[in-house]
Amino acid sequence: MLQSSPLDGVKVAVIADTDSRWKWALATAKQLSSVPPELHLRETSARPSQRQLIEAGADPSLVRQVRIGELPAALAESRCDVLIIGLPGSGVQAVLQAIAGQWTQPTRPILVSGYVGIIYERLVEGLYHRAGSDVIVANSPADARAFTGLLTAAGFDPSAVVTEPLPFLGSAAPAAELDGVGALTFAAQPDVPATKADRNYIVTRLIEHARRHPEQPVLLKVRGVAKERLTHPEPHPYQRLIAARKEELPANFSVIAGPMSDALDRSAVLVTMSSTAAVEAIHRGLPTGILTDLGIREEMGNHYFAGSGCYVAFDELADGATPLADPAWAADRGLTGLAPGALVERVAALRGTELGAPQCFFTEQRSAVYLKRLLAENGLDADGRPAPMRKHSLGGRVLRRLARWIYRNGYGVVAPALRRLGA
Repeated sequence: MLQSSPLDGVKVAVIADTDSRWKWALATAKQLSSVPPELHLRETSARPSQRQLIEAGADPSLVRQVRIGELPAALAESRCDVLIIGLPGSGVQAVLQAIAGQWTQPTRPILVSGYVGIIYERLVEGLYHRAGSDVIVANSPADARAFTGLLTAAGFDPSAVVTEPLPFLGSAAPAAELDGVGALTFAAQPDVPATKADRNYIVTRLIEHARRHPEQPVLLKVRGVAKERLTHPEPHPYQRLIAARKEELPANFSVIAGPMSDALDRSAVLVTMSSTAAVEAIHRGLPTGILTDLGIREEMGNHYFAGSGCYVAFDELADGATPLADPAWAADRGLTGLAPGALVERVAALRGTELGAPQCFFTEQRSAVYLKRLLAENGLDADGRPAPMRKHSLGGRVLRRLARWIYRNGYGVVAPALRRLGA
């Protein structure tokens, strides 16, 4: 529960797109104010379902869909004090450019951006997309050091960086005593691993573990339910792979959905490839295994855990391994010992100050071609204003729908298949 602070009564607005970004943005908003935030949904192919919005903490009936080009006018109308931008880097950049190009009021909202989970790729690209935010939330001392150095080198004020634990960690309970045998829980990810063969391998090994240890529940924790869109496309849902198996499943093996915290409450050990669920488990002090059966590769994100002491193989788990994260590693990654409060202090210090137009890293002078393309993809013209809506024929509308279908399905299904053919 939020204690009395300099931000009591502050009005917060959120813009987010996918399920995981809604969770981060709403949890961050809750840190800043007890007043329910104003909710803006940016339409994407991964639009969250009502269940996902509710699970994230949003009332779907209060969510307002906006284009990025419409956002400045909406914020000016509601006179919010803080905007939390729960979008990917390019989306954050588009919001900053829209505010810079359209804002005419004497004061503008404090702009807060950050990261949904651990950062294991595109560190420089993602940070420079967010440069120009009044507050950039780093989720660990290690990230804060990297951000500060990169912003300083580019001529930005590094004081924008605040070190704050991931917001969902603050409410995570420590590992509790379990009644009976705790579960071995595998936290699935939509796109890691990507191939059908690798995902079938994981299912096979989990079922084998359940048969070898009939006294222990074995849980396959999936991210979504049928037909729900996720932040990352899921080419081969585990539920579908299990349904296709021609064998009777062990009574102690089951597939579950719902909040990760509920699954962790039942677990004796959490196993994953590289899911942010590992962060929650380590924060609780729960044994956490990062699988190495399929290698340690940047494309899977499990390289992030090098030095953690959490690497483990299924054979080791079958023999009873329960790896615990190295305390020094966990502390440097903000998973233990990092007290919240820096975000509130930074926002409180900025309240009442005169904030000019956001100054972005990507400018027309520095990155004209790239910036023009990025703005166009987000419905903005070169000045950060809504681009004119073009009229399309019936044939054009059909083609656009076909293009969206190819994008949604090709990214998660066709593209991996083509990569395998070319391997």
